[in-house]
Amino acid sequence: MAILCDRPAMRNLALLILLALPAHAQAQDGVRSSDTVLTAPEMTDLLAGQVVEFFDGSKSRYETNGRYAYTYTDDGPEWTGTYRVENDSLVCVDFDNGSERCDRFVRAGERVVLVIDDGTRFPVRNLSVYTN
Repeated sequence: MAILCDRPAMRNLALLILLALPAHAQAQDGVRSSDTVLTAPEMTDLLAGQVVEFFDGSKSRYETNGRYAYTYTDDGPEWTGTYRVENDSLVCVDFDNGSERCDRFVRAGERVVLVIDDGTRFPVRNLSVYTN
């Protein structure tokens, strides 16, 4: 049985695959074309001195001195470290235990959303000013 190869059709298929790659990469990192990606100064304005509360009740605290703390529950343990903001909506945390991670905060319309490395999106429930 002979397999016929239509070269123009194969070129068109290859072109479609190449055109689909950027869209796939975008979906994979979780940032949508409708999201607003923030600059480092915009990230500082958004996060410095704020407590970010998520819908599951967990909270991230970004102090103005660069210290960071995360807790899943108000009376639970805290994971602490230092944070820095970068362009492209990135915030990176160097934890006191030696681990590190970088995530993104984007604006999705009126909502702020945390996008983690695997593309999972966590909408922010509330931003409030941190007080000691």
